[in-house]
Amino acid sequence: MSFEVLDGGMLALLQDPGRYGYQHIGVTTGGPMDEHAFRWANRLLANPPEAAQIEINIGKLSLLAHEDTCIALTGADLGAQINGEAAAPWHTYQIHRGDRIEFGMPVAGLRAYLAVAGGLKPTVKLGSCATVVREGLGGLDGRGQKLAKGDCIGFDRSHPKTMASLPAGEIPDYNQDLHIGVIPSYQYAHFSAGERMKFFTGCYEVSQRIDRMGYRLTGDPIHSELDGIISEGIAYGAIQVPSDGQPIVLMKDRQTIGGYPKIGCLSALDAGQLAQRGPGTRIRFYLADVAEAEAQRAIFNHKLETFKPSLAGP
Repeated sequence: MSFEVLDGGMLALLQDPGRYGYQHIGVTTGGPMDEHAFRWANRLLANPPEAAQIEINIGKLSLLAHEDTCIALTGADLGAQINGEAAAPWHTYQIHRGDRIEFGMPVAGLRAYLAVAGGLKPTVKLGSCATVVREGLGGLDGRGQKLAKGDCIGFDRSHPKTMASLPAGEIPDYNQDLHIGVIPSYQYAHFSAGERMKFFTGCYEVSQRIDRMGYRLTGDPIHSELDGIISEGIAYGAIQVPSDGQPIVLMKDRQTIGGYPKIGCLSALDAGQLAQRGPGTRIRFYLADVAEAEAQRAIFNHKLETFKPSLAGP
């Protein structure tokens, strides 16, 4: 039972929640750029939370099903089609042997997620299949390669699932600008009151320089009182400020250590929302705290745990 890749598209990667416990030896976590969409894809199918999926970056992936199954599509609207008919995100779909699943280009958001009932079955390296191309880890055979024409992605035979869809009120609008919280941390105290005010009252734009390692923003530059720091471990969502004063938000494939001052950190869910925004999106920050991030996460987890599939299909 498998999907055959007919066209690997721009960048399609196998991902699970990530590779943890190895940053001390320089191995980053990897994992889904948008955890909100990833978690919902598995929940719509009643999959285990750690079940592997395909992350489709930008689009153009094309798959052929070699067995009946059920899939969930979440995240970005990449103009997906099943046998030439539109397949909107945030729904599950019955798939039959011989069906073709194809993705176009972004309509809203940048990264879509395709989960299959029971989860995909890739090779696991260091406890995860999360694909980090730079490190040569994860993916279909464990060598960190993106999906390519001719690949066959295995999955377990499963019974058809009840059709499910996410309530409209839970679906994010990826075309909206962002206003997201920053938890003060790292070298926050080494940014003067004036520089902090500039950061929290200014407006930044997502630049063209974005990838799975980091999002470089452009706007009114800010500067730390420190010229540099001794390299230290870097958390997901950390906002580092290099000498040009333009903030960089570090994402799932970030390096594990760095020597630039960091003004604070985004929560995992907020970093995931940033990951769906393309160049030109405006970003504003506000001062947040750990309690707010924990409450945000607790609410999200509760919604996942209490969600019950709808009988109405898409």
